[in-house]
Amino acid sequence: MIWGIFMIKNFKTILIIANVFIGTIVGAGLASGQEIFQFFASYGYNSFFGLALCTVIYIMVGFVILTLGKKFNLHSYNDIISVVSPGILGKIINLLTSFFMVMSCSIILAGSGSLLNEYFNIPKWVGIIFMLIISIVITLKNTEGLIKVNSFIVPLLITVIVTIFCLYFFTSKGFLYNPLPLKKGSWLLSSLLYGGFNILCCSGVLVPLSSERDFSLKNLFLGVCLGSIILTAISSMINYLLIANIPYIFKYEIPLLYVASSFSKIIQLLLLVIIWCEMLSTEVSDIYSIAKTLESLFNFSYIKSTAIILVIVLPVSQIGFKNLITVLYPAFGCIGIIFMVQCIYFYIKH
Repeated sequence: MIWGIFMIKNFKTILIIANVFIGTIVGAGLASGQEIFQFFASYGYNSFFGLALCTVIYIMVGFVILTLGKKFNLHSYNDIISVVSPGILGKIINLLTSFFMVMSCSIILAGSGSLLNEYFNIPKWVGIIFMLIISIVITLKNTEGLIKVNSFIVPLLITVIVTIFCLYFFTSKGFLYNPLPLKKGSWLLSSLLYGGFNILCCSGVLVPLSSERDFSLKNLFLGVCLGSIILTAISSMINYLLIANIPYIFKYEIPLLYVASSFSKIIQLLLLVIIWCEMLSTEVSDIYSIAKTLESLFNFSYIKSTAIILVIVLPVSQIGFKNLITVLYPAFGCIGIIFMVQCIYFYIKH
């Protein structure tokens, strides 16, 4: 009875946290199917175990990050890395994390330009500037802007992915693919890399949420739990759709677009809108995370920190979107695994 009242009373807060968590992790790579294919679908049916493992990572390490953020009143990913790893390794991880965040911002800008150019014949520079302007408007609203953008985008994402999955599941004539692994290697390692990469990215959002908003640790944790479960469900649907359509998806930069092409133009258009919105969500989360770090490190104002980031990322926004997922994500995943181990060790020790 008490638990039921608690859930009803705090459900809105929990849902806000879940939306921010999902929006930070999803990104355009997952919404397009590119991430799921690289890290999961290419390993066949074992990929579903990998997705379940990631859920455990998100919940367990997410709880540790939130607890440390509350306990030590931390404000950025730089703060938590410095706490759990105060030596030279922590400085290296901090530097590489900042580098990746900047690269991610730049590549997403380029991805926005390419997406609008390829499917709507809009000049690339228009797509880049459009993304940049909206990102600035949302980011300057600080934590409130991050919450609002994800409260809009995440429900839209869930609706579109579930719709595509249901349409395919109930209209397909059979399961066309014999899911033998396409990659040599370990699905377990691939899942750990993916989980480590995402949880390190999430720390840049979870840490400020734990200290700068009047959210209780219980609500924060329940939000991460709910977000993790929903995220796993969405990822599992995408994983199923990709496995069912191998090898046809190989030639597509956006694998889910092949699946959606079986249905109406409206479904395809909605998917493209979702992918662009997820680019926006990731862009805002990354800028927010870096700005909070600059604010904490150099005592810059939040507005000045945001301006510095934009001056850096705009000229670099010329790297291919797919290269980020195939090369930088696994490399950053290795750093994420080290970060996770350090967080858990520090939490147990203290």
